[in-house]
Amino acid sequence: MSKDSDKPHAMQPEDTPELRALYRGFEENHLNPLWTQTANLMPPHPKPEAVPHVWEWEKLYELAKRSGDLVPVGRGGERRAIGLANPGLGGRAYISPTLWAAVQYLGPRENAPEHRHAQNAFRFVLEGEGVWTVVDGDPIHMSRGDLLLTPGWQFHGHQNISDKPMAWLDGLDIPFSQQMDVGFFEFGADQVSNLETPEISRGERLWAHPGLRPLSGLENTISSPIGAYRWEHTDRALREQLALEDEGYSSTVSPGHAALRFTNPTTGGDVMPTIRCQFHRLRAGA
Repeated sequence: MSKDSDKPHAMQPEDTPELRALYRGFEENHLNPLWTQTANLMPPHPKPEAVPHVWEWEKLYELAKRSGDLVPVGRGGERRAIGLANPGLGGRAYISPTLWAAVQYLGPRENAPEHRHAQNAFRFVLEGEGVWTVVDGDPIHMSRGDLLLTPGWQFHGHQNISDKPMAWLDGLDIPFSQQMDVGFFEFGADQVSNLETPEISRGERLWAHPGLRPLSGLENTISSPIGAYRWEHTDRALREQLALEDEGYSSTVSPGHAALRFTNPTTGGDVMPTIRCQFHRLRAGA
């Protein structure tokens, strides 16, 4: 990019008493002239505030466990979730300008109450077993490596029926929702509304069959009707990409780099309207 592209495209007016009076008139009437703000509103290239950062799982999990000993789960705080605050975003608990991410910790035999919000959410299980999340009345088993969806405005809660804790990564479009001023929240039941613990959720039983679509569901949905994308399928798909590469076929996005995108089976598009979910696997040295 040439240096000239960083220069203003037009000359600024001469500073005169008349110009200052004009600007005072703008200010008094809550007006802003574009010619004084073009550089900030439309810079020649992005100037991101977020910075690269690594949160080490060992430290995160230790702090989450300590929170489990000290902080209850229930009405008010609702969730024992620890937000990841990007160091470049001024202390806001955002991992990026459009995404809120947190480690959520649910202790043995705990039950997180139901609520719903306009924000879309996903969960990626990092540690533990024995937890079911109930989304819109459908109990969904949570296992390590699974990607789970909670589309906006669906009641949801979590229950741990085991004697061990579980920790997972939450991702929500909270910053985007706040910027658009479309945030809504509503309390639900104090306990999960369905205490059943099926291995496979209703949404999976109906929709999670590769290449097949139920004739009872021909209308497209804004978010995916599949509540859980299981690790066994994700892992197998990534392994096969790398295996096919070894056999000489074009199957990876770059040498040693397998990648896939989770999709809404009713549209073939992204799983939720504001969040794209992908998984990448790199060979050692790639």
